[in-house]
Amino acid sequence: MSADRITDGHRIAQLLASELESGASHDALAVTDADPDVEPTPEGALAYRVLNTARDEPIATVYVQPDRVRVEFRARPRRSPTPPRSRGSASAPRPASRPGRSCSSRTARR
Repeated sequence: MSADRITDGHRIAQLLASELESGASHDALAVTDADPDVEPTPEGALAYRVLNTARDEPIATVYVQPDRVRVEFRARPRRSPTPPRSRGSASAPRPASRPGRSCSSRTARR
């Protein structure tokens, strides 16, 4: 499986742009300000921006690094209409027992 892994940041950026322009989201998203000759850098060189075509506003910027791409999103995610607590879910799971107490320490006191 590792033979199928792509570790060239420039190629990954090309594949992502291709999916954005021709995939299921091709009507909603567009690649803009593309630099086909971008040279990857360790901190990331600007490859292109992703535009929300319905609103005509940029939603992400894609940077190329030698072995990966970095995508910085500008759009805020939609907020849930109701807070999690009002839906009845806990914000964090509760531990099964208090930290620092094990069964052996309880039985040793008896």
